[in-house]
Amino acid sequence: MATAEQVKALLESHAEGDDERFYAVAMQVAAYEARQGHGRIAQDLRAKIDSALAKGAARDSRPVPVAQPRGDLASLLSASYPKARLSDVILDEKTKGRLKRVVSEQRQHEKLRVHALRPRNRLLLVGPPGSGKTLTASALAGELSLPLFTILLDGLITKFMGETSAKLRLVFESIASTRGVYLFDEFDAIGGKRSSANDVGEIRRVLNSFLQFLEQEDSRSIVVAATNHPELLDPALFRRFDDVLEYTLPTLETAEAVFKAKLALFDTSPVDWDVVLRRAHGLSQAEITLACEDAAKESILRDQEQLTTEVLLSALDERHSARRS
Repeated sequence: MATAEQVKALLESHAEGDDERFYAVAMQVAAYEARQGHGRIAQDLRAKIDSALAKGAARDSRPVPVAQPRGDLASLLSASYPKARLSDVILDEKTKGRLKRVVSEQRQHEKLRVHALRPRNRLLLVGPPGSGKTLTASALAGELSLPLFTILLDGLITKFMGETSAKLRLVFESIASTRGVYLFDEFDAIGGKRSSANDVGEIRRVLNSFLQFLEQEDSRSIVVAATNHPELLDPALFRRFDDVLEYTLPTLETAEAVFKAKLALFDTSPVDWDVVLRRAHGLSQAEITLACEDAAKESILRDQEQLTTEVLLSALDERHSARRS
């Protein structure tokens, strides 16, 4: 019989629509039954899982319309179709609640429009690298079944006067015509303070153009700007966004939630979480996630059924070393 943790993981993955995790847990249940000597049950479970996976693959093989940038936009936008959900982003409850509100307003946009109200669709995400800003943009796209368009800064910013603003206009025309989540990552590259000592006339014009385009923007798309350096942004930008969300390095509680979510398929009963969480201090959510993946792979390759404190500490030490180098 499946363990309580496995049943919990099955229910959570089903509720979140995470088919990959659901079938991974189901295969773990089958393996558990086999180890208990219940060969017939394990065989039946594997057969049902294989059948379900085959049906899913057949559905996925059907042609799906994909919005791909063409012409001049091909060098300005990169399109993807994320499967991430807000449940995949480990954040404090306040930030998670504000993101859920964005999704709710987008899903009920017609109800708001009838009352001459505009759903939130301009978000500024600020915080250190690896804190979940890019994943948030992917999760918003996944929640709303929209494409994620990432603005390619190397194609957008040029040294020729007026050309960057012209390309920025093309991007905002796409925002108006093709609904999606549009991510301006490393946003300080175009949103820097106009009074900066290193400022040049062209960058001032680009920022002014962005402010004008954003002010006029009234589409059903979502514009997400993300930066690791909010102190570099021009003050005029902040009031142009519907929400400014601040991301931080994980607290002990958030770090523990990341560990438990990423290692849900493993037996972590031997782990001394107090020691592990102290060692994880100072790492970002992305770095903790990578450490979890490293520890999981190490346990699998060693044919260990349980994840140990030592394996996790070794993986975390590698991430600390990588940060210092």
